[in-house]
Amino acid sequence: TEREAKERGIEVRAFMQDFHHVDRAILEGSTDGFVKILVKAGSDQIVGATIVAEHAGEMIGEIVLAMTNHIGLRRLAATIHPYPTVAEAIRKCGDAYNRTRLTPFVKSLFERWLAWTR
Repeated sequence: TEREAKERGIEVRAFMQDFHHVDRAILEGSTDGFVKILVKAGSDQIVGATIVAEHAGEMIGEIVLAMTNHIGLRRLAATIHPYPTVAEAIRKCGDAYNRTRLTPFVKSLFERWLAWTR
């Protein structure tokens, strides 16, 4: 948890996705719950995660595998997840992390490049 990380002197950032925005959960009518992934501040190193959902046991393995093999949240976001599955919530947490990497300067460069290519 964030509290445990703080007690250990680890500064973290949390990325959370509730199941109200995950298509498979909506289709199954099981939108209660969330995925929360903690990364070490300034990096994408996963230091912990909480999954509260009907399919939590089926999803936590991906996070454990990433932590054990030092696979960051950025790479999880780039992983192709079957669609529609509840594991999409993990990818969405990764997408949220990637959006934080888009600084205003880089964003303006992308906007200019996209405008130029149109």
